[in-house]
Amino acid sequence: MVYDEDELLMLSGIQHYCFCKRQWALIHVEKQWQENVKTIEGKHIHEKVNDPYLVETRGDITIARSVPLTSYELGLYGIADVVEFSRVEKKGVLLKGKTGFWHPIPVEYKRGKPKSDERDEVQLCAQAICLEEMLHVSIEKGYLYYHQIRKRVEIELNSGLRETVKKMASDMHKVYKTGITPKGKVGKHCKLCSMENICKPKVGNKKLKVKDYVQKGVADK
Repeated sequence: MVYDEDELLMLSGIQHYCFCKRQWALIHVEKQWQENVKTIEGKHIHEKVNDPYLVETRGDITIARSVPLTSYELGLYGIADVVEFSRVEKKGVLLKGKTGFWHPIPVEYKRGKPKSDERDEVQLCAQAICLEEMLHVSIEKGYLYYHQIRKRVEIELNSGLRETVKKMASDMHKVYKTGITPKGKVGKHCKLCSMENICKPKVGNKKLKVKDYVQKGVADK
């Protein structure tokens, strides 16, 4: 399926969707947002990285920042923190003001450390799929740089990860079209979520009869 321009969803949302479908819907369907220390720290880190006017060349590597991304196949659009273009002999892309061929590799910056789930990996892979579609190249790997451990981790963009990204992107569009926010699943991850106070997953999942609701309201007065 190929999506139209007005159907595109924010690429960064795929990380939210992987972490919690309800969190994603609260942010991207209901347009709600709440800051916490982690989100503020994350913004600060990205502000230092995302300078679209800064392009560096270090030997055979050219570094571009805040690179616009679009995939009509996934129906996603967004910004890559960094794309590193390495000089290659063939099967690369041409860069304005540069000679020869260059191969792109996305680098995504994160405030914390590697996580137990794939939320960072799916975001990175979605960025790579966008670049492949835009530049007509194949990208086999990308990097996640974690600020807490001051280290970049190489991620293999294998077929399994790609299928996960495609499935998630498709599901995001289906949920978005319904406009219905999924119910939350209470777990340890809720304490990590900046949307916990808005989400109130325990309240939302309780099945309260009208009679009980009225009685409770009278008792509270």
